[in-house]
Amino acid sequence: MSDYLVIVESPAKAKTIERYLGKKYKVKASIGHVIDLPKSQMGVDVENNYEPKYITIRGKGPVLQDLKNAAKKAKKVYLAADPDREGEAIAWHLAKSLNVDLESDCRVVFNEITKDAILESFKHPRPLDKDLVDAQQARRVLDRLVGYNISPILWKKVKKGLSAGRVQSVALRLIIDREREIEKFIPEEYWSIEGKFEKGKKAFEALYFGKEKEKAKLTNEDEVKAVLNLMKGKNFDVTNVTKKERKRNPAPSFTTSSLQQEAARKLNFRARKTMMLAQQLYEGIDLGKKEGTVGLITYMRTDSTRISDTAKADAAEFIKSEYGSEFLSTKKAEKQDKKAQDAHEAVRPTNVLRTPDSLKAILSRDLFRLYKLIWERFVASQMAPATLDTVAVDLKNGEVIFRANGSQVKFAGFMKVYVEGSDDQTDDKDKLLPVMEVGDKVSATEIEPKQHFTQPPPRYSEARLVKTLEELGIGRPSTYAPTLDTIQKRGYVALETKRFVPTELGTIIHQLVSEFFPKIVDIEFTAQMERDLDSVEEGQVEWKKIIDAFYVEFEKHLEHAEAEMEKIVIKDEPTGEDCEECSSPMVYKLGRYGKFMACSNFPDCRNTKAIVKEIGVKCPSCEEGQIVERKSKTKRLFYGCNQYPTCEFLSWDKPISRQCPKCNEMLVEKKLKKGIQIQCVACDYKEDPQS
Repeated sequence: MSDYLVIVESPAKAKTIERYLGKKYKVKASIGHVIDLPKSQMGVDVENNYEPKYITIRGKGPVLQDLKNAAKKAKKVYLAADPDREGEAIAWHLAKSLNVDLESDCRVVFNEITKDAILESFKHPRPLDKDLVDAQQARRVLDRLVGYNISPILWKKVKKGLSAGRVQSVALRLIIDREREIEKFIPEEYWSIEGKFEKGKKAFEALYFGKEKEKAKLTNEDEVKAVLNLMKGKNFDVTNVTKKERKRNPAPSFTTSSLQQEAARKLNFRARKTMMLAQQLYEGIDLGKKEGTVGLITYMRTDSTRISDTAKADAAEFIKSEYGSEFLSTKKAEKQDKKAQDAHEAVRPTNVLRTPDSLKAILSRDLFRLYKLIWERFVASQMAPATLDTVAVDLKNGEVIFRANGSQVKFAGFMKVYVEGSDDQTDDKDKLLPVMEVGDKVSATEIEPKQHFTQPPPRYSEARLVKTLEELGIGRPSTYAPTLDTIQKRGYVALETKRFVPTELGTIIHQLVSEFFPKIVDIEFTAQMERDLDSVEEGQVEWKKIIDAFYVEFEKHLEHAEAEMEKIVIKDEPTGEDCEECSSPMVYKLGRYGKFMACSNFPDCRNTKAIVKEIGVKCPSCEEGQIVERKSKTKRLFYGCNQYPTCEFLSWDKPISRQCPKCNEMLVEKKLKKGIQIQCVACDYKEDPQS
């Protein structure tokens, strides 16, 4: 018989922790929540001061009974669920179910699954934190009151299977607001003048700046011609050289949010995939007979950027030996407030000596790529700033000034290991200029005006939406991935070229929720609610007071919606085509992923077709069909002939109507990191679409 029973959430880490603790400890898994609110009903007694009605989750009865039997045989029970609000709530429910004294030192938290961290955590058990439990309860109850009250109204008024939640409603609003911005956007013309210059035998580029020290905007071709008429010849004088040294600091180690954003940018991972892989790295990977199963990263649900002193010291030793002492950060450690001195740290490797290359043969491709990202970000965060030399050179011809900007990495610092990604593509390569001094002369080899048009704000990618929600104070680290999943599963948004586009159904739901429950989609109200819920965790306010303050007004909105919301009938719109199978009219239907074509004779005829969009280009293969947009099974956009399968032409790049001026073959729009470039499919011809 074991002296001590330890209960964790996941079976994957139970055996590893048991091996670390020794024979006196028996480690069992609750497999997540054992007690929770029922799925079949709201589970909140509004008439009894919002008391939650907890039940044993269906199918978890045997698990709970097994834990009860093990608890009776043990001298002491330790509850070691994850180190967050949800983990604290799981531990609290288990303590009540197993008759563990809530005031006893029964709670153990650790930020990483390594032997040292586990053994150290068991030296410092603590009582359950009721404030954390209440904070979790408050969120669960509030989400139930919102979701389980609004959703049935939407089922009755629109169709079954719909939902409206606190965070998802704001996320949907952001996507729809952005779409409206794009629709209202009116492009504005502007011009640039690009110059290619030579100083001796060295070539460089510069852009038109203005006259004297006044920066000028060029809004039309006449203004460009006026500038060109002011120029006299191709010789320019160097009138100003400004040199500066700039420091660039490393980004801190990952939080949940920044990990999801960077994995989307650099690895093309969806938020859900990132969290699934991170969970595996946290719970442990089998490294072979010598080490066994070891957690490779710290807990991945966190909004802290704190790093433990031990991890900092280990990183310093590694950086010093691997790169040299000059690459070590000289930044003094920041003071942490009391709240930060808990189990939460940033997401980092548990052992900096486990380099990505040393694990490449063990980890799957995706696990390796995510681990490498986390490892490099952590190591870089502990390194010295990079030093860049920047130079700006003014070139004058009469009244006209061109400006050339250059930069060079003087000292790589953290950039030797890692450079943070960006939603807006930037070029981090050195842009070297020849050595120039005031009074030097340079000659222009080419002066080229270019017409441009302002672009609308981009649609939200997963990374950009997560970043926006975090900046607005909406949701918490654990909510982003499931929120993005939900709005897609409900059919409120679709992903097109990795960007969120609202569907017709999503727009309808947003309009209804906005009209009848305005505060649910109010960004500031939702952010303030998050802050109020955080105050529960800090022990500043009783959670039921916050719920009551919200529900009193919310209940009035519910009554109004029940009485006044009209039933929405989403009518089938005729397509003007007949079904190929039964000759009945085809109609547009609204489905989970947006509109599609279906036979009006359903269910007798189940013929469906995707809606195809012509792009106004004749098929270059058969010369009879039209090129249309299509989507692959993985939702990737491609282009094919509408005469398929008679004509099997397809292209991942968008064909355009013009032919190559060099060889008369097809031109396509090629998507590159820096933007779109027009290329020929047969020869080396390329052009800038804005030129």
